[in-house]
Amino acid sequence: MQDNTGYIALRNVLKGGFPRCPSRSAPDKAQMPSLISRAVFLLVLALATPAVAVAANKAPDGVPTAAAAGPDAPPEAATSANQKSLVQARKWMVSSANPLASEAGRQVLREGGSAVDAAISMQMVLALVEPQSSGLGGGAFIVSYDAKRRRVTTIDGRETAPAAVTPQLFMVDGKPLGFADAVNSGLAVGVPGVLRALELAHQRHGRLPWARLLQTAIRLAEEGFAVSPRLHAQIKGNRHLAAHAAARDYFYPQGQPVAVGDVLKNPALAEVLRRLADEGVSAFYSGDIARDMVQAVSAHVRPGALSVQDLAEYRAIEREPVCSRYRQYQLCGMGPPSSGPIAVMQILGMLQQHDIASMQPGSREAVHFFSEAARLAFADRERYVADPAFVRVPVQAMLDGRYLAWRGALIDARQSMGVAQAGDPLGMQKQRGEGGAIDQPSTTHLVAIDAQGNAVSMTSTIESEFGSKIFVRGFLLNNQLTDFSVLPTDAQGRPVANRVEPRKRPRSAMSPLIVLKDDKPYLLLGSPGGSSIILYVAKTLIGALDWQLDIQQAIALPNMGSRNRDTELEQGSGLESLQQALRQSGHRVTIAPSPSGVHAIMIKPDGLLGGADPRREGVALGD
Repeated sequence: MQDNTGYIALRNVLKGGFPRCPSRSAPDKAQMPSLISRAVFLLVLALATPAVAVAANKAPDGVPTAAAAGPDAPPEAATSANQKSLVQARKWMVSSANPLASEAGRQVLREGGSAVDAAISMQMVLALVEPQSSGLGGGAFIVSYDAKRRRVTTIDGRETAPAAVTPQLFMVDGKPLGFADAVNSGLAVGVPGVLRALELAHQRHGRLPWARLLQTAIRLAEEGFAVSPRLHAQIKGNRHLAAHAAARDYFYPQGQPVAVGDVLKNPALAEVLRRLADEGVSAFYSGDIARDMVQAVSAHVRPGALSVQDLAEYRAIEREPVCSRYRQYQLCGMGPPSSGPIAVMQILGMLQQHDIASMQPGSREAVHFFSEAARLAFADRERYVADPAFVRVPVQAMLDGRYLAWRGALIDARQSMGVAQAGDPLGMQKQRGEGGAIDQPSTTHLVAIDAQGNAVSMTSTIESEFGSKIFVRGFLLNNQLTDFSVLPTDAQGRPVANRVEPRKRPRSAMSPLIVLKDDKPYLLLGSPGGSSIILYVAKTLIGALDWQLDIQQAIALPNMGSRNRDTELEQGSGLESLQQALRQSGHRVTIAPSPSGVHAIMIKPDGLLGGADPRREGVALGD
C-alpha cells in the first residue's frame, strides 16, 4: 500500500491552516489546546461481538501491525437489548451492570455512606451476580472526586505479572501459544488487585465501616440470587468453562447450565466475604485463601507462576490522573498502564479541527472522520503505552495540541488511510517495537455520586469471559496476563513496550472518566468492551457534550469505530446502510454486535440524570 499520509497532511494543512508539526522538545502545557474536542461517534452494539476481520496490511517499513495480527477472539455471548429510559434523582445516584448491585449501592447512600462506599458494595455484589465480568480474582481502576478537597484522584488496582514470569511466557518452541490455550490456563493469571484498590479507596474516602459494605453480597451469596438471562446465555455459550471441575460443579449443576430464574447460591464465596469483612483484605492476600489460589494455578494442565509471595507483596497504587481540557469541561481519567483515557483524548483532540459536532449523527462523514481518528490513536496506543514503572510513556507529548493537530491533518475527508502508523511525539518511534495484545471485553463499569458531591467512576475486570476459568473458593481468577504482547520484540528486534516482565502491569483500555465543569463533577462514565471501551466512551462524550443529548440517549447511540483494523458498524443499526459509501471511500467494513456497557451519571444544577446501556442488564437508581 502506498504511503501518502505525509502528502495528505501537507495538503490538509495548506487547505485548513493547521499548526506545523510539533518539535521533539517536551510540550509546553500552556500551548496545549483543549485535547478533547468534539468527536467520537458510533461503534458496535451490544452483548456479544463475533471475531472481527482485520486488515492484512503492513506498515511501509515491513513491520506487521497489530491490525495484521489476526481477529479479536470471540467476546461475551450476545443477549437481547432492552430499551431504557433516563433516570432522574436529586440527592444521590448509582448506575451499574446489575439491578441487585445498583440497589445495594443506593441503600449504602441512604445510610449515609460515601460514593466510594456505594462503589465497594456494588462491586462485591457484582462479584457474585456477574462473575463472567469481574470479581475478587480480578483488577480495577478507580477514579474518584473528593468534594471537600475539590480534587480528582485515581487508584491503580491492575493485576501484576508474577515475579517468576519471563518475556517468553506465551511462547512454545519459539512460536506463540494459541490464544484460547493462553487464556484458559494458569499461565495467564496475574496477581489480583481489585481488593487492595477498594481497600485503599475506603481508607481515603470511605464513611461507613468496611464490614457493612460486604453485607449485601454475603446475604445474596448465602440466600441465593435469580440467574439473569445474560448470565445464563454466557454460561451456556462458553465452550471452556465446564472443563474445570470446580467451575462445572457451580455453573452446571446436574450437567446443565443454570437456567434463567434458577436461584444460585455461593456459600464458598459467602465464607470468603465474611473473612474479608471480619479480618480485612489481608485475609485474601495471605494465609489459606492465598495458598488455595496458588495451588489452583499451579495444578492447571498449563500451570502458572503465581506464588504466595506475589500475593503478599501486591500493592494498589495511587496515581496522578490524566486530565485534559475540552471546551468548558475538563476530562480526568486513569493514566498508564491504562491507555484508555489517553486514546479518548487523542481522538477528540484530532477531530476538533474537523468539527465533528456539526456533522449529522449516523452520516458517512461522521463515521469516516471518527474511524480515521481512532486508527491514529490506536496506532500510538500500541506503540507507546505500557506500565510506566517499566517504560517511558510520553503522555504529555501524545496529548500536546500541536502534535494532535498534525496527526488530525492526516485524515483525508474522501479516503480511508487503511492501517495507520504510529506518530513520533518525542522521537521514540525507532526505539519501540509494535506488539500484539488482544483486550477482551469481559469487564464491568459502575458510577456513584453521594449527597455531598463526592463521585466515583470505576471499571473492573477479570479480562476474558469467566477469566481463566479457574474457580477457587467461589470466585474466578483472571487471565489478565494475555493483555501483554505475546511477542517480546518485533520483527526488527525492537523491544515491545507492553511485553511480559516480572511484576509488570499489563496495558489496559479501561477508561473510567470524570468530566468536570467549573471544578465540579458534571459527567461520570465508563464502559466494558475490551479495546472498544475507548470508542464507547468517546461516543458517549460526543453525544452528551457536543450533540446535547441526554445521557441515556448518548449511551444508546449506535456504536462504530476502528481499532486500526476494519471499520466496525453496529449490527442491526441504521449504520448498516453506510457500508457501500464507506467501502467506496476505502474502508474495510465489518458488521457485528459488540458488548458495550456504558453506565453514566450527569450532574445538572437541578438534579442528577442517570443512564445504563440498553445492551446490558444494568440500571441507574437514585433518590
